Amino acid sequence: MLSPSPSLQPTSGADKRPHVTIRGLSKRFDKAVIYDNFDLDIPRGELISVFGPNGCGKSTLINMVAGLIAPDAGQILFDGMRLDEIKFGYVFQNYREALFPWLRAFDNISYPLKLMQVRPTERRARTERLVAHLGVKLDLNLYPYQMSGGQQQLVSIMRALIVEPEILFLDEPFSALDYEMTLFMREQLQRIFMETGTTTVLVSHDLEEAVFLADRVLLLSRHPARVAEFTKVAAARPRNDATLSDPEFVRTKAHCLDVFQREVRRA
Repeated sequence: MLSPSPSLQPTSGADKRPHVTIRGLSKRFDKAVIYDNFDLDIPRGELISVFGPNGCGKSTLINMVAGLIAPDAGQILFDGMRLDEIKFGYVFQNYREALFPWLRAFDNISYPLKLMQVRPTERRARTERLVAHLGVKLDLNLYPYQMSGGQQQLVSIMRALIVEPEILFLDEPFSALDYEMTLFMREQLQRIFMETGTTTVLVSHDLEEAVFLADRVLLLSRHPARVAEFTKVAAARPRNDATLSDPEFVRTKAHCLDVFQREVRRA
């Protein structure tokens, strides 16, 4: 059985610290200032969608938090620890390049455990346990080229989860999928989040998706990016097709759209 994230454990009134603390974050590319003294607290055990105008720095933000891009200045801490002191998972947008084509699905999923020098028998047991727990219906003997795009991205997500991460980053993970597979993957991601309670940060270019999946939507301005609003989504989980027409969901989506359009007009 997959171990629940610590975020699923009851928290005392004295322990409501943010999971991720970002202070004074700055980043520029050539003459473009993307972030300038940016501050943000990411709550524990929530799914956060990041949304904003094109080029505002959505992917740059999570890439800096995940250590893939070095900030020019600032500090990012996870419960007061550095990134190299915690376990995290990252799911890339381009699933076709993210998986090793010479490895079967099973070995792609277990690869992080190999890097951690986990014994082969334990790697197999942990991978089988994760697949069974998530109820994945997929032939794990297939190579990536034998799988659909959605299946490949599902393998990528399971590979990110195999280390039981404290935080999971997803950079527009469904943008290259067709609509049918996107709906399937949204359902899978929501189920995975409900099962594990892992703090999750998702970059999305689709406002409906951002609101549908999130506990909070981080709405960014144009660069240099600031927090335009950090909007809470009150819709109960699990969310389904009926959620999309729920008055509270429609109101929240409309509000986020208003904030987004306000920021676009300010350019």
